[in-house]
Amino acid sequence: MTHISPEDQARVDAIEQALLARWPETRIEPTLERIAALVDMLGSPQLTYPTIHIGGTNGKTTTSRMIDSLLFEMGLRTGRFTSPHLESFLERIAINGQPIGAKEIIFSYNDIAAYLDLMDSQHKHPISFFEAITALAFAAFAEHPIDVGVIEVGMGGLWDATNVVDADVSVIMPIGLDHTEYLGETLAEIASTKAGIIKEGGFVVLAQQEPECAVELLKQAASVGADVAREGIEYSILSRSIAVGGQLLAIQGIKEIYTDIFIPLHGKHQASNAAAALVAVEAFFGDQDLDIDAVRAGFANVTSPGRCEVVHRDPTVILDAAHNPHGAAAIAETIQSEFTFDEVIGIFAAMGDKDVRGILLELEQVMDSIIVTSNSSPRAMDVLALEGLAAEIFGAERTFSALTVTEAIDKALKDCVRPLSEDTIGILLTGSVVTVGEARSILRKKFVKEEK
Repeated sequence: MTHISPEDQARVDAIEQALLARWPETRIEPTLERIAALVDMLGSPQLTYPTIHIGGTNGKTTTSRMIDSLLFEMGLRTGRFTSPHLESFLERIAINGQPIGAKEIIFSYNDIAAYLDLMDSQHKHPISFFEAITALAFAAFAEHPIDVGVIEVGMGGLWDATNVVDADVSVIMPIGLDHTEYLGETLAEIASTKAGIIKEGGFVVLAQQEPECAVELLKQAASVGADVAREGIEYSILSRSIAVGGQLLAIQGIKEIYTDIFIPLHGKHQASNAAAALVAVEAFFGDQDLDIDAVRAGFANVTSPGRCEVVHRDPTVILDAAHNPHGAAAIAETIQSEFTFDEVIGIFAAMGDKDVRGILLELEQVMDSIIVTSNSSPRAMDVLALEGLAAEIFGAERTFSALTVTEAIDKALKDCVRPLSEDTIGILLTGSVVTVGEARSILRKKFVKEEK
């Protein structure tokens, strides 16, 4: 992180507060009407560079980061827009792989602020937080300027604010049940909304999907004449082996085979993310071959904060932003297959509107005990209610509680100290992106003090 002057920091904080005063991210009016009118007024900055658009339920952010890293290693200036953020909203808008600088965000915000106010006055509903930050990213990228935009869908696809891009390549990661209040109750309904990012005559990369999702996605691709590459059919993971600090892959792309690819990330699902990212980049470059050294460097340099992220050793503390059963199953499998803990202490805080029971059922397989707590979000599930639910699944003797994430971390660290035992103990902190973002800040401060 570059140093930010106090004046700039104050201005960035004021911008964040102004954005947060708008409709929250979780409140959506399913229409592109406002964002389309807004970008139109701004001169359609999102059409001034080619884009790769990433949708799906799980793996979107990591795949976006991988695509960004690959394109940057290939010599392109990149703009990446992802959500939500872990610690700072500036993480959402990255230029050449780094969070946008304070001066750049201030400039771009000043550039669009008057248009936001004008739109608010013209429409029944004001521009939402997500619409505003999406427009901000598009404007910042055009200003920079970038060679290619890597744009992650916020929610859904068809009416998501990012869907005003005209993507050269769309990527749809595995689809699961999430945000059912907006996207539909069944996988088929959700898939048909998410299929809305597949563009006329474009190219779409489809990671492994449930059959009912695949049908919807392929129907949309056929109706707009998009070329399709499906994991396991047009492209695949040829081999995967666990390596120190990550894994080693060989990937069959749409054009050639890429071997000896190291990614410093844990979990089988990360291999699928890597394969989808590589094929998206292959499709983006069309007939041009990819330089294998750039491919290897792009993957070796990838980071994915809060995704099975080891933030401390001795004890090993792992952060994972899983907030639905599909994500929880992935982290549970990764802990079992790639780590050698004798015991795992879980720390868990989730949003009340999620399938918390479904998540806990997955985590119960790897957590020997669980400390339930609450993060700072107004949507966080109440600790008492969560404790009751966890006790049903884990049993009362394995369930503990703490009022805050800080207290839960302190308790887990204390429980890790076993003077007479040779056991290796891991701490897994999960349940929501907000929980992980808070934990990351708390742990950084805690362990920095120790090192001094």
